[in-house]
Amino acid sequence: MIMKSRMLRYSRRLAKGLALACCASLIVASKAPDTLEQVKAAGKLVVLSQNGPTTYYEDASGTHTGFEYGLLRAFAEDLGVDLEIRDVHDLDEIFTRLDSTAEGAHLAAAGLTVTPMRRDQVRFTPSYFEIRQQVIYRLGEKRPRSVGDLQGKQVAVIAGSAHAEQLRQLSGRYPDLQWDEISDVDAMELVEMVDEGKYPYAVVDSNAYAVHRGLYPNTHIGFNLTQFQPVAWAFPRGEDDSLYRAARNFMLRANTNGTVAELREKFFGHVSEMNVGGAQAFAKSTRERLPQWRETMEKVADQYELDWHLLAALSYQESHWNPKARSRTGVRGLMMLTRGTARELGVDRMDPVESIEGGARYIVELRNKIPERIREPDRTWMALAAYNVGYGHLEDARVLTEKMGGNPDLWTDVRERLPLLAKRQYYKGTRHGYARGWEPVTYVQNIRHYQALLTWNSRIEEQRLAEAANDAANEEALADNGPLESGAIPAF
Repeated sequence: MIMKSRMLRYSRRLAKGLALACCASLIVASKAPDTLEQVKAAGKLVVLSQNGPTTYYEDASGTHTGFEYGLLRAFAEDLGVDLEIRDVHDLDEIFTRLDSTAEGAHLAAAGLTVTPMRRDQVRFTPSYFEIRQQVIYRLGEKRPRSVGDLQGKQVAVIAGSAHAEQLRQLSGRYPDLQWDEISDVDAMELVEMVDEGKYPYAVVDSNAYAVHRGLYPNTHIGFNLTQFQPVAWAFPRGEDDSLYRAARNFMLRANTNGTVAELREKFFGHVSEMNVGGAQAFAKSTRERLPQWRETMEKVADQYELDWHLLAALSYQESHWNPKARSRTGVRGLMMLTRGTARELGVDRMDPVESIEGGARYIVELRNKIPERIREPDRTWMALAAYNVGYGHLEDARVLTEKMGGNPDLWTDVRERLPLLAKRQYYKGTRHGYARGWEPVTYVQNIRHYQALLTWNSRIEEQRLAEAANDAANEEALADNGPLESGAIPAF
């Protein structure tokens, strides 16, 4: 009986333990998934951003691209989910919408500068970029060299930006400092306002101004308002930091494994210090010379599956779109072909249309000679270098790159060695000997810069045409409906 009683008590305890274990299991199983788990379950990462050249935009084929987009896409792929970008027109809204549960956004990535005030609102990932706030001014105005020179003047900034925050901090020491916070504009529009004389001064990020500067020759840098400041992704504050920790770890890896460096080279490697004279000459030629050849360039580029902006940039670098151009070395025409190259291509290099067609065919032939394993855009940059210095010298630089431990299939590595072809200790062992190796480096840099400027100029034109068409449609609708009676409310 005693043994039976003990067995009974043991069975009850065991049953009770199993019941508790089951309950605990059910509690764990019913626990709400964290943000990272929710993102993976939904298969989508939702990001707030702003459309623009330093963040994300559509390329000629209509697909999204851009520095910020490339980094976000790499993170989404790391998580195994799709990427959804939600455009926020007004920077001032980003932090409000990020904090809204109804919005459903997981993070904000719009070239956001890390500031003390913003740190109180959001959590920032490790930085992936650094910028300086710069004061720009319109040529003809007195150049400002310090904050004191801005007192009593009109200064334009984007509403809700780190620039506005910086000016508010400075206003304690400079009581006469005044500025206008403008909503629903981006950096390009702000630079344009200064270029057109609507504002004498504005504050913009250094990377944004470097990208835009060539389009607006009437602007120049006055002084740096800040030292370099970090740029990072922003996450809402809260107890659940699962997705934030995943992003933090991703960013640490991206900064060390070459992901950030590769994207920076791809989207900002073309930016060069175009001086005022160069910017003015480019802007003038874009207005006065390019329209004459644009249709032909678009047609030829389409025929050879090239971006017409690249073809236009190449011809500007060669001749400034002057069909009668001639160099001291004897190359001539719009695309500055040598006599021998023109003969091989079967074109008259002094005929502008034939020159454009010959130049396009030549750059495609050079690109096709480059090993197929080399990815774009490196293939194109190397083809451009060969257009300038010759394919043989390009190959010499690639061989030299490999011998020195670099990657001969990366333009960033090859361009470091190209200038060495001008030094005897390096060129004496090459197949094709001496070359002015620094020239193709600058050459490719310039063409990339011109291509970016022309691409954005086209986007501005398209936007203005769309706005004009929309205005015309509205006027036509009003005309069809007739004048409104006094006190009447229009229906929409």
